[in-house]
Amino acid sequence: MRHHDPRAWMLEQAIERLHSADRLQRQLFHVGHLDNAPCWQPPVDMVANEHELGLLIALPGVAPQRLSVSLESQCIVVRGERQFGPNLGTGVIVRLEIPYGRFERRIGLPDANYRLADMQFEHGCLRLHLEQHP
Repeated sequence: MRHHDPRAWMLEQAIERLHSADRLQRQLFHVGHLDNAPCWQPPVDMVANEHELGLLIALPGVAPQRLSVSLESQCIVVRGERQFGPNLGTGVIVRLEIPYGRFERRIGLPDANYRLADMQFEHGCLRLHLEQHP
C-alpha cells in the first residue's frame, strides 16, 4: 500500500520489522513442556558423516553446572536451566527476548549406535561429538 504521508509509511515499516523480529525469535526459541511445566528449547545445529555427529547447541547465559546431557535410545537429551541474569541491574524490564528458566531439548539421531565422545562448553554454546560404534 502506498502512503503519501512519510510518517505513516515509517510507522508501517517499523511495525513490520517488529513482527518479523518476533517471528524469528519464535522460530529460534521454541516453548515446550518438561514434567508438565513450560520450558524452552534451545536451537541446535547438527552435522553428520559416515562415522560421527557434531552438534552445536546455543545456550546463552547457561552455567555448565546447570546442564545435563544424556543419550537415550536414538535421542540426545540436553536439560538444564538458565537463571535470570542478576547482573543486568535493577529497574523495569523493557525487553526480555533471551529465554530463561528450565529447558529441555530432545534431538533425534540418525539410525546408528552412538556414544558421546566429547563435550565442550564455550562462548555460550555446547559442542557435542558423537561417534558411531558397532
